[in-house]
Amino acid sequence: MAGEMSLDAVIVGAGFSGLYMLHRLRQQGLSARVYEAGTGVGGTWYWNRYPGARVDIESQEYSYSFSPELDEEWVWSERYATQPELLKYLNHVADRFDLRRDLQFETRVTAARFDEATSRWTVTNDRGEVVTARYCIMATGCLSVANEPAFPGAETFKGPTWHTGRWPKEGVDFTGQRVAVIGTGSSAIQSIPQIAAQADHVTIFQRTPNFSVPAYNGPRDPAVVADWAANRAQYRAEARETGFGIRMVAQGEQPALEATPEQRRAEYERRWQIGGFALLGAFTDLITDTTANDTAAEFVREKIRGIVKDPATAEKLAPKSFPIGSKRLCVDTDYYATFNRDNVSLVDLRDEAIEAITATGVKTSAQDYAADAIVYAIGFDAMTGALGKIDIQGRGGQTLTDHWAAGPRTYLGLMIAGFPNLFIVTGPGSPSVLCNMAVAIEQHVEWISDCIQYLGQRQLGAIEATAAAQDEWVAHVNEVADTTIYPLGNSWYLGANVPGKPRVFMPYIGGFPVYRDKCNAVAANGYEGFALSSDAR
Repeated sequence: MAGEMSLDAVIVGAGFSGLYMLHRLRQQGLSARVYEAGTGVGGTWYWNRYPGARVDIESQEYSYSFSPELDEEWVWSERYATQPELLKYLNHVADRFDLRRDLQFETRVTAARFDEATSRWTVTNDRGEVVTARYCIMATGCLSVANEPAFPGAETFKGPTWHTGRWPKEGVDFTGQRVAVIGTGSSAIQSIPQIAAQADHVTIFQRTPNFSVPAYNGPRDPAVVADWAANRAQYRAEARETGFGIRMVAQGEQPALEATPEQRRAEYERRWQIGGFALLGAFTDLITDTTANDTAAEFVREKIRGIVKDPATAEKLAPKSFPIGSKRLCVDTDYYATFNRDNVSLVDLRDEAIEAITATGVKTSAQDYAADAIVYAIGFDAMTGALGKIDIQGRGGQTLTDHWAAGPRTYLGLMIAGFPNLFIVTGPGSPSVLCNMAVAIEQHVEWISDCIQYLGQRQLGAIEATAAAQDEWVAHVNEVADTTIYPLGNSWYLGANVPGKPRVFMPYIGGFPVYRDKCNAVAANGYEGFALSSDAR
């Protein structure tokens, strides 16, 4: 493409959000183009292809609901879909809705600047192309920028190193190797059992243990498939009325502290046997009361002690420094049982910190650990990382980096004061990662496309969050968070995993239905809290 192209909308990112956003805008007769840094569609499921990568929400719930035909024709093979199957699904979506003609791969957006005279965005990419668009929509994902290893001497290691967020498509063969895995978050918890089954020895370096619950993954139960097919619309609606947007995490009606110890244990056990996130919905007060929360946390700690045979290792793996759920609950297949293998050892970095990566392995304050390969499972610069890598300038040349210097500020997680016609899908200040992302994404995409249609019908040139509405929303997000256990975890929800990142609780924990109703009310009231201006053309 030579010269400057003019579009109605530029969309950044070709994952779940970007694909549906393109489809919706096309249905409205608008011109749009998606720019994607990867070589194909998929977003999270393009980049995260480490061993064992799979979704932590049941497959049928973690999928698009906007097309009944798509829902009917796609049959998932496993209870929790693997990364390859999710990628196949998203490629099917791209083909089924003829999206590829407006997708441009291997293209990274580097800058987006708002022109106040025309109320248009000028978007530049790393190919040197310049595009102007009325709307700029950031479908950049919440977990798309990998944390870089910052250990002294990392560059001196002589063997191969891998980051779980940048795994090679062809995979990695660890046969006969001594592997060091640094990190015990979700990607480590999913990949460690797979690596251990192949490697000669695996040494796992754990800074903070995580709570993990069993997936009980397997082939889809034909009875579940038939039941879902018969009740699809009802089940989708039920999911949207739960706080987390997940039907299987339906909230119990009783507070844990009003139940007897026997009643609590029975309910926790029932939900443990269901697997996945079901445990978090057991009682009404688990996310608001630390005493109630600890009854669930201790139940899981007892499970860990029952699975891991070495008592000292079990205690190291049992989290005690944060409430269960305040960090993303992990869903695993045989994670704790893997520590019973003779070829797996655990290093607790609270006892012996990593001092350096050496040419031959990892040096802690206690000893040297030899390794032939290192896997960095150290997570992501969550929710804001991708936006921070783009030079985004709004009114008066103000940069988003400066606007968010003390932490991200948005109105509804959708727009930012001072940045007209710039939309974020599942941005900070929305339920986002505290919700079924498929549900959260569809709601955001539909709200954004309805907003754009509203503006077009009235020949309005720009929409922008007011500073007052943004301030009120940020205060509300924090106020709601402070009534829960979530800020008590040193998690990526707060940006605590990225050195120097401001500690701000980013997602909205008021529950998906409450948030959705607020967004709908804002739109119904003529986009209350937004400033609308006439067309500048």
